[in-house]
Amino acid sequence: MTKYIFVTGGVLSSLGKGITAASIGTLLKHSGLDVGMLKIDPYINVDPGTMSPLEHGEVFVTKDGAETDLDIGNYERFLNTSFLKTSNFTTGQVYSSVIERERAGGYLGQTIQVIPHIVGEIVSRIKKAGEGHDVLIVELGGTVGDIEGLPFMEAIRQMKHDEEVAGTFFVHVTLVPFIKAAGELKSKPTQHSVQELRRIGITPQMIIARSEMALPKTFKKKLAMSCDVSPDSVVEALDAQTIYDVPMSFLRQNILKPIGKALELGELEPNMSEWDSLVKKIVQPKEKVVIGFVGKYLALKESYKSLTEALIHSGAHLDARVEICWVDSEEIEERGADALLGDCDGILVAGGFGSRGVEGKIEAIKYARENKIPYLGICLGMQLTLVEYARNVLGLEGANSIEFDENTPHPMIYLIENFIDNSGQQQLRTHTSPMGGTLRLGEYPCDTKEGSLLREAYNGEKTIYERHRHRYEANPAYREQLENAGMIVTGESNGLIEAVEVKDHPWFLGVQFHPEFTSRLQRPNPSILAFVEASLNAANGE
Repeated sequence: MTKYIFVTGGVLSSLGKGITAASIGTLLKHSGLDVGMLKIDPYINVDPGTMSPLEHGEVFVTKDGAETDLDIGNYERFLNTSFLKTSNFTTGQVYSSVIERERAGGYLGQTIQVIPHIVGEIVSRIKKAGEGHDVLIVELGGTVGDIEGLPFMEAIRQMKHDEEVAGTFFVHVTLVPFIKAAGELKSKPTQHSVQELRRIGITPQMIIARSEMALPKTFKKKLAMSCDVSPDSVVEALDAQTIYDVPMSFLRQNILKPIGKALELGELEPNMSEWDSLVKKIVQPKEKVVIGFVGKYLALKESYKSLTEALIHSGAHLDARVEICWVDSEEIEERGADALLGDCDGILVAGGFGSRGVEGKIEAIKYARENKIPYLGICLGMQLTLVEYARNVLGLEGANSIEFDENTPHPMIYLIENFIDNSGQQQLRTHTSPMGGTLRLGEYPCDTKEGSLLREAYNGEKTIYERHRHRYEANPAYREQLENAGMIVTGESNGLIEAVEVKDHPWFLGVQFHPEFTSRLQRPNPSILAFVEASLNAANGE
């Protein structure tokens, strides 16, 4: 049977529950255990797919095509594995499934209530996520005391007494503020947060104390006593130079000792030597490379969380600091590409939706192509490489994507109404289809062309597998014209154009898929790694 570690948060949000959960999971996995991860989101949206990136941050896409919370990305990057749609669920999904079952007569005429029906559905989903794992780590989104989180709190409370559960361990992430005027760390917010948990019926067995400064031993003892945990179960979480140092910090504080003891996991001795080496290269790299990151959701950098982390992974393996030069594509439209990208060693144009900033991205692509600067275009960034090439090389005036101009005379990017999804089912999507659930999502195969940068990046693999999140496709009607003029299709998926490269350019690649979704600290994505390496070579004059 599976053992469960529940991670809750108190006092305020954004304390790092996801990094805490991922760090504990990493340590347990490196100790030889089979570890599963689950993020529960109390919002009523069915999934974050239609949420603004500026409000919610990045939408992370799983291998099986689920649009999930960005914490699933952290889990995958830390544990070097792929999780499925069962690793994330929301209030919206829970209520939808209960209501659907009630409408179908599945409850035999019962009055449907939060307890037992909603709570029972939550418990069922947690257990499903835990199947086949030694340990499942469950992160509960939100903050203790939030009204929307109460059914989930009740569910994990009940699981303490569930005969189908091998053991439970409760970790509470909380804030220990330092009051400068008084010159003191304060424990009261943590005490009140723990009291709220106890009122619900949950007694945490470990406190992860987020703090700006180290906790003195006397303060730790005070916190342990007031929260009724053992002194070795108060773990400080200070601001780190990189999130990947958090597992090492936890290990130095012997975080696994109380967890192993409570869950009867025995002596846990994780082998973190490779991890530690990579962290040191992130913190003190030998070289530096500047990447011009052209996007339009720059007000919230977490909109591009997986991509920025993927650059860090590549830098660690190349022993180089990847310095990101953030460039708003709308600003390029006003000031020009040279003014903003002139000092960059490589240029990356990220994905996105909507017409805002598109012309600035096209200018950035033209600048990279004409000035022989290493270039990587992802999703929309790849689509706009076709538009730019059509306009400026083929001379096709008015070339565009129908996403931005339905009446363009040269639709380089168009909408396939019938397509096969990653489970092999035929789907229909039109201009009037709902926004949610009408994207090409999840992992698809991509056949690479012999002799291409793409195949070289993937160490000669003829077929690679990468994840997608987009609605529009490259129009194959223009393929012959493009290839005759020097833009070669080097990746295809079931007849769809997946990757393009430009001849007579040191390194220029556009990919329809999102390579950042499969990048890990210990296994960086090959196309992003190759791009950063090409940019580093350019920086070194090679």
